[in-house]
Amino acid sequence: MAVIDAPAESQRRKGPFYTELYFQVLLAIFTGGLIGAFFPLWDTVAVLDPATGQPMMDPTTLHPLTRQVAIEEHGWVREYLKPLGDLFIKVVKMIIAPVVFLTITIGIAGMRDLGKLGRVVFKAFAYFLTFSTLALVVGLIVANVFQPGAGMNIDPATLDPSAVERVHGYEQQSHDMTVLGFISDIVPTTFVGAFTGGSILPVLFLAVVFGISLASVGERGQQALDVLTSFSTAIFKMVAILMRAAPIGAFGAFAFIIADQGVDAIVDLAKLIGAVWLTSLLFVLVILGAVGWWAGFNIFNLIRYLKEELFLVLGTSSSESALPALMEKMERAGCARPVVGLVVPTGYSFNLDGTNIYMTLAALFIAQATNTPLGLNDQIILLLVAMLSSKGAAGVTGAGFITLAATLAVFPSIPIAGMAIILGVDRFLSECRALTNFIGNAVATIVVSRWEGALDRDRLKAAMKGKPMPLAAAPIEQDTD
Repeated sequence: MAVIDAPAESQRRKGPFYTELYFQVLLAIFTGGLIGAFFPLWDTVAVLDPATGQPMMDPTTLHPLTRQVAIEEHGWVREYLKPLGDLFIKVVKMIIAPVVFLTITIGIAGMRDLGKLGRVVFKAFAYFLTFSTLALVVGLIVANVFQPGAGMNIDPATLDPSAVERVHGYEQQSHDMTVLGFISDIVPTTFVGAFTGGSILPVLFLAVVFGISLASVGERGQQALDVLTSFSTAIFKMVAILMRAAPIGAFGAFAFIIADQGVDAIVDLAKLIGAVWLTSLLFVLVILGAVGWWAGFNIFNLIRYLKEELFLVLGTSSSESALPALMEKMERAGCARPVVGLVVPTGYSFNLDGTNIYMTLAALFIAQATNTPLGLNDQIILLLVAMLSSKGAAGVTGAGFITLAATLAVFPSIPIAGMAIILGVDRFLSECRALTNFIGNAVATIVVSRWEGALDRDRLKAAMKGKPMPLAAAPIEQDTD
């Protein structure tokens, strides 16, 4: 029975708080935010008259979100700080494919009963469908109750043409998101191509097939399995080394986000931002908290256990940046390796609670802001369309906005040009989506593990107390529930 040899967090010597990764990432986010706020990327030179295109003497007569402005770019933030965040994301993406491939292959190859593979997949997708739909419904309810876009009275024809043009660019990208195209993209053209395409699902497909093949040949595949296990140990050590650069990446990424979007954008759309963040927070604490209680853990303890990864997601505005660390921590928390390997990567495409909350809430916000009436039947159709278009959105920054464009593109009642209203604050909403998606996938992994009888309760309790056990003693398969 193969094991992973990795140092336990509980065995590391605790140093001063400022040596902890979570504190360094938090400090980097705070510092980057200050720099971005005081040194904005864009500076408004003049507000233009929509009729003449000339500078206005009194621009206060225009709604802030319908203004067309002449701007000047201060490029040093883009030139020197943005590459720090981009480089860190590239480093993480470099390691995601081997982590996913090795985790899934070793896990499946070590299964005694391959029928368990089908059960895990079925239970995972049952969970994904249930809670993804629930998140969409929650977004609709909040938008109807609080109506964050009511009273804005925005005419889509008066929106900034440059912003509308960017929205149409997102709409064009959304046209490629067909069901058949999505299924076709899962199967890689070549073995190596699965690792170079930048998508998780082809790697997942290849790993499942290869893992089943190794399991089918029995003892003849043991030598290959041992080599992969040793390679996995080195890869996870590499992840630990690369994560030490997380504060630098978070600093550069967050500085650019604030400098590019601006603090004024937050003020103009405070009701929408507040509604999305508050709804997501309540979804995590109440709904996922109740699920956690049933599964035997406290949601606050889980958040504390994942604090380093959550700060990293916040700083980079992408849940993908913490995917390798999440897989390792879920194993430390007592989830069986095959379950972790299957649930986490697929959850990044199919279990997007934060994205789903955002989609229906933002769609109704645009309808309210543009005075577009939507009856109950319209909202039911919107819900059904969103259920389809939300599947397969990647865990990368901006995918939620593209998915929203895909939804509105086939739902003509809401003007898609109205997406320009929220374009300026989408990065702030992206952070909320990423955090909620990340926590949702952690909860899903524990729940499916418990449901499958593959959850080590002792390890889970130790991890929730902040004292995770070493993985060196953790077998690939656990069945202690």
